[in-house]
Amino acid sequence: MKTRAVILAGGEGTRLGVLTAKRTKPAVTFAGKYRIIDFALSNCVNSNIFDVMIIAQYRPHSLIQHIGSGAPWDLARDFTGGVRIYTPYRAPASGWFSGTADAVQQNYSFIKHSDPDLVLILSGDHIYTMDYDAMIQFHLSHQADLTMATINVSPEEASRFGIVGVSDDFRVNSFIEKPKNPPSTKANMGVYIFSQYILDKLLWEDHLKTDSSHDFGKDIIPLMVEKGMRVFAYPFSGYWMDVGTIQSYWKAHMDLLMPTPSLNLYNRSWVIHTRSEERPPANVQNGAIIEDSLISDGCIIEEGARVIHSVLSPGVHIQSGATVSNSILLTDCTVQRDVFISNSVCDKRAFLHAGCNVGKGENPENLITTIGKNSVVPPRFILEPGAVIGTDVIPSDYPKNIVKSGEYIQTRRLPHEI
Repeated sequence: MKTRAVILAGGEGTRLGVLTAKRTKPAVTFAGKYRIIDFALSNCVNSNIFDVMIIAQYRPHSLIQHIGSGAPWDLARDFTGGVRIYTPYRAPASGWFSGTADAVQQNYSFIKHSDPDLVLILSGDHIYTMDYDAMIQFHLSHQADLTMATINVSPEEASRFGIVGVSDDFRVNSFIEKPKNPPSTKANMGVYIFSQYILDKLLWEDHLKTDSSHDFGKDIIPLMVEKGMRVFAYPFSGYWMDVGTIQSYWKAHMDLLMPTPSLNLYNRSWVIHTRSEERPPANVQNGAIIEDSLISDGCIIEEGARVIHSVLSPGVHIQSGATVSNSILLTDCTVQRDVFISNSVCDKRAFLHAGCNVGKGENPENLITTIGKNSVVPPRFILEPGAVIGTDVIPSDYPKNIVKSGEYIQTRRLPHEI
């Protein structure tokens, strides 16, 4: 039984704010050293699926560079599978993908090349570990036209997802995409297994409909349920997080720092593979304090610095007297002396000058302060909880030395000046 995995990695990810200003969501760094897409890719190879397509669209350059030949995932294969990245190839006016189903349909000639029996469709922006082979066996044993992975979510989150109604034999009897008043908390995970012939037929029929949004959740799955096709729900009970917002991205990192995290990155039988550049070991100097944190290679934590419940990517430099708390700092950030930073996310090469205060103060709503790639916070400036600094911001872009909660500072320079 031949399975081809298709990872949808084209999302713009606008709800991730400054983190996706220069990259697609699946290419965003996670847990210090990984990219979000590493989890779907690693799940594939750990499930013995070595035939993988990635469908990209929005700002794919960072993603393409990260994937390369696929060698870190044992996917550098020329004739027997491997990984390949596909992007829109027609004029944008007619060729940008209009929905998840349209993205797959536009690339279906590549998908059905060599005639796989099953097509496994995945989202490239979810954090989880899952054995897809077990789901495939479930699909085959139930003689399903479609098997979709489901997970129970909290009532507060349910309206963000497709909600699935399931009978005692796991057959799906109802499906509502992102309802305002969810009838249950059983959510669609965006992990689908289709028989290749059935998927081809469904996508072509949907392609011909002028009133369709060409989306799996909005169009394909509801139609299959309505027509009485064999749609089954595969129950998943492990850790799963859709990191589509700054809040969920921050929370997923904080989950990693729990005494017994639900997502185990240290399981040697299920390795999360990635591509990473060589860095020297982390240097934690005498008198530095680190508690409940993940520290990547190349970091320097100077004497008297404090890192509490935070995640540091490679090359982060925390100078003496600085405090980093409940925060995520991406590659090569610099935090100078006596900086205080709390409940914040700083993108690559953010530079926080001495004495600035980021995210400190009353924060009953747990607002996350964000600082974009290559941006600078001037000395002794104050960024209130929930303030947003865009990409490439320099000191002259700030109108005053306090950035209020909810305020968004953008660079005033033209693109050619950056």
